[in-house]
Amino acid sequence: MHVLQQPQDDGEPARDATAAPSKMGRAIVITSGKGGVGKTTTAANLGTALARRGAGVVLVDADVGLRNLDIVLGLESRVKYHVLDVLEERVSLDDALVPDKNSPTLRLLAAAQSREKDEVDTEKMRALVQSLRERFDYVIVDCPAGIEMGFRNAVAGADEAIVICTPEVSAVRDVDRVVGLLGNRFRPQLVINRMRPQLVKKGKMLSVDDVNAILRLPLLGVIADEPDVIVATNRGEPLALRDDSPTAAAYRAIAARIAGEDVPAPTVGNKASFFEKLGAMLGGRR
Repeated sequence: MHVLQQPQDDGEPARDATAAPSKMGRAIVITSGKGGVGKTTTAANLGTALARRGAGVVLVDADVGLRNLDIVLGLESRVKYHVLDVLEERVSLDDALVPDKNSPTLRLLAAAQSREKDEVDTEKMRALVQSLRERFDYVIVDCPAGIEMGFRNAVAGADEAIVICTPEVSAVRDVDRVVGLLGNRFRPQLVINRMRPQLVKKGKMLSVDDVNAILRLPLLGVIADEPDVIVATNRGEPLALRDDSPTAAAYRAIAARIAGEDVPAPTVGNKASFFEKLGAMLGGRR
């Protein structure tokens, strides 16, 4: 396990990171194109779930100027330095990494809150992610909305992608565009977020089958639209920490699938009746 040699908040001894890792960690970008679909919440919960499995995980907030990952993790008061401080060599990487308050093998590298996305040097970002891959099992990069400079910086250095899509026509269209930009090199996989089974049954929301018949991506899982997600986010305590929530169990199942376990993809809902309408709105590209 690739974990930085830093003191733990719970009094555990620091893990030894002096030995060379047996292999490089995985760099996964969490993206969607469209804002407001739950990328940051998903990144926080998957990072937490992977860390609960004992993996060394670093969450990188690449949304320069609109930092939120620290809030979702409840770490805003602990952030002293950010990713641009590291890229511009004002502080060391170790100084900028923030230990999580709940998971001893989880770290956060926060985004700059008062800087612009075009201030990030893409090649330096690529080198930073490479450095993190040498020290952690998983480098999870929270991508900003859009497909401009912020997107290019976030995918730099990553070799895998998880795309987040809500069951809305506009969200599916944006993901379709992002998948085209990513190409096959990133082996994109899909998480459908904020699914409401009752609306699917009434034909008022796209079903899982509708969404994925257009996107044709490997389905990692489906997350229901539950109030617990918002409550946990507002508290700065990722839902994946809980043992009494079906949605938390879904996040953990997705993490298990990322880790290579042969477990079923968590899913909710039934088939809807308007796939043809969705295909027409997307222009029938596939």
